Parts: sequence; structure tokens; C-alpha cells
Amino acid sequence: MSFASLGLAPALLRAVREQGYHAPTAVQAAALPPALAGHDLFALAQTGSGKTAAFALPLLQNLLAAAPRPGPRALVLAPTRELAAQTAQLLRDLASALPQRLRIALAFGGVSINPQLMALRGGCDIMVATPGRLLDLLDHKGLSLAGVQCLVLDEADRLLAAGFADELQRLLAQVPVVRQTLMFSATCPPGVEALAGQLLCEPQRIRVEEAALQITQRAIQLDRAQRLPALRQLLRDAGWRRVLVFVASRYTAELVSDKLFAHGFKAGLLHGELSQGARRDVLAALQAGTVEVLVATDVAARGLHIDALDAVINYELPRSAADYTHRIGRTGRAGAQGSAVSFICADSAENAESHFRLIEKRQGQRVPRERLAGFEPQAVSSEAQAVGGIKSSTRKSKKDKLREAAAKAASDGH
Repeated sequence: MSFASLGLAPALLRAVREQGYHAPTAVQAAALPPALAGHDLFALAQTGSGKTAAFALPLLQNLLAAAPRPGPRALVLAPTRELAAQTAQLLRDLASALPQRLRIALAFGGVSINPQLMALRGGCDIMVATPGRLLDLLDHKGLSLAGVQCLVLDEADRLLAAGFADELQRLLAQVPVVRQTLMFSATCPPGVEALAGQLLCEPQRIRVEEAALQITQRAIQLDRAQRLPALRQLLRDAGWRRVLVFVASRYTAELVSDKLFAHGFKAGLLHGELSQGARRDVLAALQAGTVEVLVATDVAARGLHIDALDAVINYELPRSAADYTHRIGRTGRAGAQGSAVSFICADSAENAESHFRLIEKRQGQRVPRERLAGFEPQAVSSEAQAVGGIKSSTRKSKKDKLREAAAKAASDGH
């Protein structure tokens, strides 16, 4: 199948060729025809399957065919600044080959709002934003959503899991009821299904599960104290050129990256408290090869596209099965082979074996346990001991609790 057979206009066919796209991925082949025809769409596909282009291409083509009106005419909501930035860049790259100039604006928090307000003075055709910063722009009268013809929710499950549900409802109240809505997600917890029922009108539903087949998963049993030396051994033996190591906290990220660097590895660091400039620099260094091992908290679990990422290592397990899916989805992208390694520590306070067994149950796949020579654990959980499970992804975050407290205080004040 070719992009031409899916109904793309000649200008966009030229754009995809210039971006190096040779043939549509499964999610693109399934999503483009209904999206180009103006239908609402609910697409479930693994990370790395090409979801961004699956909505970017029809969005651009439909905007070219529509009559101009005050913007933005399209709104793309993303859960993280990294995903928003990468989505905006892809849209700009594709739009650069089009005969009609489309203005693409980008907004996310963690940086000053003033440059983003200045950039909107001339208006825009497409707004790519995180929910919180978009609400800030609306409060500052920086733009209106009354002209939105197409709404895209990218990583819809992450939008809800990140505690954006209240912001999302406030934003939805400001976009026209009559519009096209495209929802893309890697997982479909009950909240996402409920959101689809609320937002979508007679949607086309597609489900593609191809990316995970390209990932070889491993589960290594060891003691907590062995993780750092075992990690170093793995990195030396495997010969990976780009590796993403996931940890649970900023403190652990700094500790692991410092220890790796001290042992001669080209290690970098990524966590939520870094400035946007620092995040951009370390990702550029990873792409350039000056950083080979990036130690990250879950700020990097979604929304990052890293070319030719050889492996993901779960130094510490994620708190939910959905987060596991998104972590390992950073590798094995676009048909490439990838590896996902998880450390299973029987002596961890969190009962890692139970954590991982629930992950296996949710993904419907058993991962054989293995041990590294020289790093055999002193204690291994038995079947009877492996009880309980990982924390629910619906557990309220600190951000959610602060919002609820503020809302209650405001209510009491009335």
C-alpha cells in the first residue's frame, strides 16, 4: 500500500517523500481514509506505530481544503512538553512543502508565557499545546478556540492519567460542538473509553497492535544492591549505542547517571525539574551520540521519539502496567528491533515480583525470568510470596490532591 492510494493530495505526497516516509504504517493506513473523509476517529495503537503522522497528514490536508477563518482552526492537545514540541515540529516539517502557508503555534508550561503570547499576535492555523498552558493563554486572552474545526487528543490515556481531566473539561467547553475529533491512545482504560463516548460522534474505531511485536522483553532477577554493577555489565556486554534507563525519582536518576559517568559511560540525565533548554540539549546529545545512556524518570515515558533506540531498561519498575507499555514503547519503533529489560528485585519493599506479574497479566505475555552470571540474587520470591500487585494508575497524584483542596477551599469560601 502507498500513501497515494490513501487519498493524500499531491503536495502532501511530496511532503511525505521529503520526510523519508516510504510506505504508510498500519495505523496510518487505517486512520487516513476516515480522517480525510471528516469522520471522528478513535485509534488505539502502540507507541512507535506512527500515530502522529496518522493525524497530522489528514489534519493538514483538510485545513488546505477548508475556507480560511479566524484561528486556530485545529487544536492538538498533548500531555507533555516533549510530545507537544515533537508534534509541532512534524507538522511544520510537513507543512513546509505545502503551497499554502499554515501557521503552527506551540505552547507548553515550564517556561515563560510571554514569548508564546507574542507568537500568537499574528494568529495561527494550528495550535499544539499542553492543557495547562493552553488554559493560561486563554486566561490571558491570547487566543480563542471558537474557530476550532478539528480537535486532536494525542496520547489520550496519558492526558487523563497525568491529572488533566479537569483542564480537559474546561477546554472542551470552549471549542465548538460541531467539529471533527480525533483521539489517539496506546491503551484504553475505562476513563479513555468514557471520554471517547463523550467527545466522539459516530466515530470510526481502529485498533493496531504491531509495535510491541518488535520488542524482546527480558526480566532479570537480582538483589537491589546489585542493580548498578549489573547495569554496567549489561551495557558493556550488549554493545547498545542508545539506551534509555528508567528510574522512579529524580534522586535515583542523578545517582545512576553520575555512577555510570564515573565508570566511563557517556551518560545523561532527564527528569521533570530540568529546564526546557536542558531537556532539549540532552535529547540532542543522545541523537548525536555524545550521550549513549539516558537515565530518565517517567517524564520520558511518553511522547519522545528517539531514532534507533536500541534498548529500554527498567532499573525500577513503573507504578502501572500502562506506564510499562509506554516505557518499553520507546524502543522497537517503526518496525525496528528493540530490547526491553526489567530488573526484578525480590528484596525490594514494593514486592517487585508481584508488580511484574500483574504487568505480564495486563499485557497477556509471560516473560521468562533469568539471572546474570555473577549477580545471582540471595532471595527470590516464590509463587506463594508473589501476592498483591502494582499501584493503580488511578491513584491520585499530588497535583490532583492540590487541585481538589483548592476547589474545596473555593467552595467553602462561597
